Parts: sequence; structure tokens; C-alpha cells
Amino acid sequence: MPIFAKILIGSGLLLVVAGLVFTVGARLFAGGVPGDIAFKRGNTSVYFPIVSSLLLSIVATVVLNIVLRFLR
Repeated sequence: MPIFAKILIGSGLLLVVAGLVFTVGARLFAGGVPGDIAFKRGNTSVYFPIVSSLLLSIVATVVLNIVLRFLR
């Protein structure tokens, strides 16, 4: 199989997985996960998604490693 075909298939699978993660993740973590920092004072609110960012980074690393192993 040509390399371009593998890249297209891998990109498509990555998009499907990302769509599922965002769809399911939005329902599971609607209020944020414990460890995210939120400040609310008056009309100002600031949100720091620290733990959400770590989880997203771990998931992205695992998915990319799986995809890259299939491309070899």
C-alpha cells in the first residue's frame, strides 16, 4: 500500500477517534474534572483546565503512538 494511502487512512481514523473523544468527553466531563481550577468573582470568571489538559495529552500520545506503529 502506498504511503499516501496509509497517511489518509491514519488521518481518517484519527479524526474519527477525536470526534468520539470530544462527543463522549463533553458528556462525561461537562462540569470539568476534579483538579481543574475555576475562579468566579462578580462578572468575571477564569477557568484553568489543568487536569483536563493532562488527560487530553495522555490520550493524544497513546492514539498517536498506535497510529504511528501501524504506519511503519
